[in-house]
Amino acid sequence: MNALVALCHFCELHGPRTLFCTEALHPPSPSPSQAGAAVPGDRDRDGDREGEGLTMRANSSASQRGEMCEGCRSLPASHPGFVSIDDETGIRFLSHQHPRQSQMFSVVRQACVRSLSCEVCPGREGPIFFGDEQHGFVFSHTFFIKDSLARGFQRWYSIVMVAMDRIYLINSWPFLLRHLRLTIQSLQSTALKVFDNEQGVCPQRAVRMNSVFSPAVFPHQRSGSAARSLTSLTQHPNLWASLHSSFSWLLKACGSRLTEKLLEGAPTEDTLVLKERQTEQEEEISCWEGAEGVTSRQLNQLERELVSDFQCDEGQAVEFPGPHFRSLRHLRLVLGAAEFRQLVWHVLMGNQVIWRGADPGLIQSAFTVLKALLPVGCVRLIPYSAQYEEAYKCNFLGLSPDVTIPAHVSSSEFSVLVDVANTEKSCQYSAINEDDIASMYHFISSSANLQPMDKGPMLLNKLEVALSNENLSVDVVSHCLLCLKEEWMNKVKVLFKFSKVDGRGRDDTQKVLAVLGATGPGEDDNVRLLKFWMTGLSKTYKSHLMTAVRGVERSPSQ
Repeated sequence: MNALVALCHFCELHGPRTLFCTEALHPPSPSPSQAGAAVPGDRDRDGDREGEGLTMRANSSASQRGEMCEGCRSLPASHPGFVSIDDETGIRFLSHQHPRQSQMFSVVRQACVRSLSCEVCPGREGPIFFGDEQHGFVFSHTFFIKDSLARGFQRWYSIVMVAMDRIYLINSWPFLLRHLRLTIQSLQSTALKVFDNEQGVCPQRAVRMNSVFSPAVFPHQRSGSAARSLTSLTQHPNLWASLHSSFSWLLKACGSRLTEKLLEGAPTEDTLVLKERQTEQEEEISCWEGAEGVTSRQLNQLERELVSDFQCDEGQAVEFPGPHFRSLRHLRLVLGAAEFRQLVWHVLMGNQVIWRGADPGLIQSAFTVLKALLPVGCVRLIPYSAQYEEAYKCNFLGLSPDVTIPAHVSSSEFSVLVDVANTEKSCQYSAINEDDIASMYHFISSSANLQPMDKGPMLLNKLEVALSNENLSVDVVSHCLLCLKEEWMNKVKVLFKFSKVDGRGRDDTQKVLAVLGATGPGEDDNVRLLKFWMTGLSKTYKSHLMTAVRGVERSPSQ
């Protein structure tokens, strides 16, 4: 990520000052024009003294260096700085008091001044975003550090991240806020302990109340206590090395969590829904961090669940221990064509699909395969549970073998149960081919709704044709399914716009269904599929349609 993180401080004597900054240096790209002898010579000359290039030459003005007090300084000019190298990418993370480039010094200096003066959030402590195309965009988080000798017993600091990519910085807001708060809370808690100890030895409030105040000599009285460094306030011997590690990790993690993908055309509904879910879950984690009684272990568990969910939703490979289903064709082969068709029909109609068995990995692999049949927005999954969950909570539910299904669910036409029973060979699956699932388990499917084999939605019929054609590889079938889903999602968008947004009547809707090719054999199932998939449309798309309709309604009156 092309960004820079800096710790800033408002000095009582000199105003806003940059204390410490970390930047990422990407390895140079080799090119024929750089093959001359001058480049290697320069590299050899700088070589081991690369860190010394991080000195204060960025603000080479002698007057600026002379104005620095103890509170304005983090590392001395002779300090080489801190360097960390990412072995995977070759990126070097360099930290010193000021950026190594003079152009960046002015950008960071302006961000520092604005974050501690004019750009202030309500309450003075908290995050804020500002910037422009010329000077870069800034995510700033201001906070106070306790100091028994400071005016008001606290000093004002801020951590800023400067980048030229506004969209990237805004999209990273929840992530940055969550991890910067951890760093800030660590600094504040450490400084608070030092503050309490100093107040216990010599309470400054009583000393100030008993001292004689004179406006003429006040600046001289303040000059002795105004220059306290952050190291003195926290009593942390390795403070700057610790901040270097935190800032370096932040730059690396922030750069790797969002990646650019080449998209052909507009983003799909699945992409929009995934982005909305990611934003909602990150906001949920941020709310949990501010709640009392929430441990770091619980927060880490939430983050692991978030990563796991998105790996499954985005179709990334997930390794399951033991035997598992590899694809829809593999599942069809194991269950049989008739049972597979019944199961897929329930999935496409939005009915609750329940798998009950003692192997969570096998059940989760089945759900991973079946989820590919639906838009992401239609999937509500509970992989494995020790109790039954109602259909409004999930349409995919995995249960342990001792869970009893309620009577109203067993007799319902809107659910299907697949019981997975172990055979004698299941205990020795390591000694045989673990893909031979049919010899390890018995699969018993039951439902109050049994559909005739010759009926069903058009999508199911086309899918079965592709799966039964052995000349088509698994990858080709996956692409066929993707094209079918996009085709029917486009029909869903048309139907949603026509019936929900425009508010057309039943007769007009029937004409649109005929145009979409959803009438004829299996018409009831086609309409039911369209209505179910309508629930998977992204909030972004729905909001866009409603906004466009309101704009059209206002335009004639204007």
